[in-house]
Amino acid sequence: MLVGQAVAAGNSPPNSAATAWSSADMAAAWAQVVGMWTSGAESPYAQLLVSVSDTESTLAVIRGPPDSERPARLTTHGMLKAMTTRPRLDLEAARERTIPDVLPEPGALLLVLFCGINPGLYSAATGWHFARPGNRFWPALHLSGFTPRQLAPCQQDLLPGFGLGITNLVARATAQASELHSAELKAGREHLAGLADRYRPRVIAIAGITAYRTAFARPRAITGPQPDPLGSTRVWVVPNPSGLNAHTSAPKLAEMLRELRAAAVGE
Repeated sequence: MLVGQAVAAGNSPPNSAATAWSSADMAAAWAQVVGMWTSGAESPYAQLLVSVSDTESTLAVIRGPPDSERPARLTTHGMLKAMTTRPRLDLEAARERTIPDVLPEPGALLLVLFCGINPGLYSAATGWHFARPGNRFWPALHLSGFTPRQLAPCQQDLLPGFGLGITNLVARATAQASELHSAELKAGREHLAGLADRYRPRVIAIAGITAYRTAFARPRAITGPQPDPLGSTRVWVVPNPSGLNAHTSAPKLAEMLRELRAAAVGE
C-alpha cells in the first residue's frame, strides 16, 4: 500500500531496487514526512517511495544525492520533536501573496468550483487553500461525499480528478477578511464570471455569506442556492469553513455540502 513520499534517514541503501526497513527506520521516515507535509517545503535530499505490505516494509529508491548530503539518522528525541513540533511559518512575510487556483484543464468535467474569500496568511505561507489547522473544509469535503477519503491541504492538486476546483474572490492574502475593501470583493464577481465562462463548472460555491452579499450586491442573501447564475453556472453559498466560524459546526457544514453535491451531480 502506497503511504507517501519521505526523506531518507541514515546511510544510502544498496544499489539494488529495494531494501527492508526496520521499525525505527519507518518511524524516522514518517517523522520527516510529517515535517515535509506540514511545512510544504520540497526536500533537498532523496525522493523515495515507501511501500508497506503487512509486516514487511520496502524502500524503493527513485533518486538520491551523494551520501555526504544525506541527513543523519533521527534519534528518538529528534523523531518525537519532528512529529510533534509544527514548523514556524513567517506569516507576516506571506501578507499580500497570492496562491494559484486549483483548476482542471479547460473542457474537463468541473462539478463544483469552490470559492474562498481570500487566502489567509497560513494558506499564503504554505501555498495550500484552506490550510490553517482547524479549518473544516477538507473534513467536510470528505464527509459530504465529494472525496472518497479526507485529503490534506497539500493534496489539493488531486481535486480536479474528483471534478472539483478552488479559487478565491480576492487573490491577495490578509490576516483577516475584514481587511479587504468592498471594491475588491465586487471585482471578485467578475473574476468568477470569467472562470465560469472558461471552465463551465456546474456550480460555483462561495464559502462565506458576508463576502457574497458584498460581491453580488445582495445584502439579504442567505446560504444555499442563489437566484442569479453566472452564465450557465449555478451559484451557491456555503458557510465559511474557518475554525473561527462558531456558527457552523463541522457536521452541519458537511450536511450543507452534501446538499450541494446532490445538486451538482443531479441526484
